[in-house]
Amino acid sequence: MKLWLAAVGRAKPGPELDLFQQYARRLTPPLTLREVEEKRPLPVPDRKAREAELLLAAIPAGAVVIALDERGKSMGSEDFARRLGRWRDDGVADLALLIGGADGHGDAVRARADLMLSFGAMTWPHMLVRAMAAEQLWRAQAILSGHPYHRA
Repeated sequence: MKLWLAAVGRAKPGPELDLFQQYARRLTPPLTLREVEEKRPLPVPDRKAREAELLLAAIPAGAVVIALDERGKSMGSEDFARRLGRWRDDGVADLALLIGGADGHGDAVRARADLMLSFGAMTWPHMLVRAMAAEQLWRAQAILSGHPYHRA
């Protein structure tokens, strides 16, 4: 199963990018990052809609989509790993995590998502969310393979 992360915004060098890369490098197959941006100054509803278009265009057609959203479902790491394992075992070819812009996801992403996932009720910096997503993917792989990284 190929892993994709599509995110609004461009990463700049720094500790958040370093942390993301640390976990992304561990994943097998590797995590493919697609960054998208809408630079025109659009009203919020129009910008969210445009960012949703860009995010969905950045991932393979037919991918299972996980939209990271504060209003999504909160899951423990073991539950998340089991969900990924089921998709893998069902023959899912592509799994994509989507990180929206500052104002959240547009309706098209919400409608397309197979899972709306929350990392909690707190608001997280978007660049840190990338690292958190990569770490949770790595943790899920470790759980599914019996690697000792995850200690429950």
